[in-house]
Amino acid sequence: MMSSGADIPVGDVFAVPTVLKEAEDGVSHIPSNDSTRCSELGTNPTPESEPSFSETLNPSICTNELMLNPPSSLASIKRSAYALPAASLTFKDLTFSLPSSKEGDFRLILAPASGHFEAGELVAIMGPSGCGKTTLLDMLAAKKSGKYGGEVFVNGRPRDWLFRRIAAYVSQEDVMPPHWTVQEAIEFNATLKRQPKRAHCSLKGWVETLIGAFDLQSVANSRIGSTEARGISGGQRRRTTLARGVAACPSLLFCDEPTSGLSATDAETCVKALRIVTKRLGITCLVVIHQPRYEVTTLFDTLVLLTSNPGRMAYLGPTSGALQFWSKCGLPSPPNMNPTDHYLDLLTPNLAQDQSAMLVSAFNEQIKPQLERQIDNVMQEPGETVVEMLSESGYLCTRAYSVPFRTQLATLLRRKMLLASRDVRAVGLPLIMPVIQGTLVGYMFTGVGQKDDMLKQIMFSFCLVTMLCLAGLLTLVVLITDRTQMKHETSEALYSESASALASFMIDVPLSLLGSFLNVSIMTAFGQLETDILLTVVGWSLLLFLFYDSMFALIGAVAKDTRQAQVIVMPFVSLFMLFNGFVVAKADAPKPLLWIFYISPNQYAMQAIIVRLAEHFPLSGPAFVEEFGYSDDNNGIGICVLCSMIILLRVGQQVALRYMNNVQR
Repeated sequence: MMSSGADIPVGDVFAVPTVLKEAEDGVSHIPSNDSTRCSELGTNPTPESEPSFSETLNPSICTNELMLNPPSSLASIKRSAYALPAASLTFKDLTFSLPSSKEGDFRLILAPASGHFEAGELVAIMGPSGCGKTTLLDMLAAKKSGKYGGEVFVNGRPRDWLFRRIAAYVSQEDVMPPHWTVQEAIEFNATLKRQPKRAHCSLKGWVETLIGAFDLQSVANSRIGSTEARGISGGQRRRTTLARGVAACPSLLFCDEPTSGLSATDAETCVKALRIVTKRLGITCLVVIHQPRYEVTTLFDTLVLLTSNPGRMAYLGPTSGALQFWSKCGLPSPPNMNPTDHYLDLLTPNLAQDQSAMLVSAFNEQIKPQLERQIDNVMQEPGETVVEMLSESGYLCTRAYSVPFRTQLATLLRRKMLLASRDVRAVGLPLIMPVIQGTLVGYMFTGVGQKDDMLKQIMFSFCLVTMLCLAGLLTLVVLITDRTQMKHETSEALYSESASALASFMIDVPLSLLGSFLNVSIMTAFGQLETDILLTVVGWSLLLFLFYDSMFALIGAVAKDTRQAQVIVMPFVSLFMLFNGFVVAKADAPKPLLWIFYISPNQYAMQAIIVRLAEHFPLSGPAFVEEFGYSDDNNGIGICVLCSMIILLRVGQQVALRYMNNVQR
């Protein structure tokens, strides 16, 4: 915590709490001396109302047992021998503005703010709506997508590209596959971002501990669910998201309103679990929280209070010292009133009790100078770099991800296969719909291959190629839903975009390819085509499928939502369907648009199929080939063009997944 100074009129508000000698494992208690204890809490001695600490808990008690049976808020929790590398957090002049309606003008959201949090602190950030709580948290967590001012330091060193390796962020959104179970969701994060220094604790044991700590035992094997699929409650989903963040064992944990939507009891359970993890593993944990009850507030070591219009800092110090600071400012908390309610009443502009201007002024005069001195001291004596923190485990210390690519891919493949096996629609739509379409259209062209009518066979080929073009439209919704989930998880450095794309390619593409193959097989079986024509149709159908799957994958990575994806894809599909030589021939097309024929996959496919058909119709075949502007020596060029375009589209997909549609905060 922050050191005291004789020139600070708020007395011992920044006093460092008494710390007992650390044991390798276990829990000890604050000394039973009433004046010492109450000085730490910022309250007057009331020995008759205080619990007795004569009993000492077993010093060998482990983190798992503590989380399942959390001690009181006054118990001093010892740092584990298996604690993570310490990470303090310092910030200087963090500020954020948004453009206003007036051109060139900006609206200040958060005024320049500075502060420091020691390693192992549990910090609460509170304030009225619009004060910049989440904005401050996002800037500290390197999640803010907009441009902001100021600097952030870890152990007194500038935050670098490896920051995500030691940090975890619990957002307000619960973004998880609906057919996942609670246990699988927590285990996923623990597997992909678990710190090797915690390897003494089995993965399964750690996951079970978190399930118990966040009171999820009764739903551990229940599915997450969504608006379309039944699952756990909203509060249970919120606790699962929080447990996933803790599962990674980060040195820095940022939680944006993790208790929103929870009952008061559930909120206290979650904060108690956070406190144990913070103290035992040495995690620095920052929590944005709305007006918790007093029992929850006392669990936090440090309190940050902001006011709004614009967001300004009104207090940063020990939670136990906030009451003293308010009293020194002539604003004591009324008896029998939750102090956090009192704080926010005085910090909310336009209320009758509004004292925000006076409190901000008091903060700037009394607390801010001490913070600035503390920040200067931290800058002069920096601690470990992130690389040094990671090197303590001796594992992938200079890479962007905690586990190698093969582990990322294997974990994603297991999840993909598991979810596909549980979701009937995920398997049914790619297989059943093509079968139905192939049966209906094929039935209309029954025996067309045995008839002496080339035009009907051309029409049959056109329908087959067109259906392959349109089949991929069904995958756009799935692509964008999966991408949204992927963006949230990759922002936490759980895995790379390439691993996600490859896992999808290995599961989704074979499934869709099988559906297309069934479609073509059924249609050609009804059509009774000659063997050589059948081979040509199947070969070019495969190339067409790979092309359109790649194109839809790129559009799914670029588009913001499903509606935009459909708007983008329709012009391309329409042009390729029209400029195929059969609907629009080269001789009839406007000269400025002739170039479309050279990139249209449908044109190359129709050309190969019709040229092959013409060989079976020596009288009418050459006339059709000439009329459509086809050539029998362009198959090689067509294959090269389509293969090149498939490669370019896949590369474009990777670039779009990496740099576009990132989570906006």
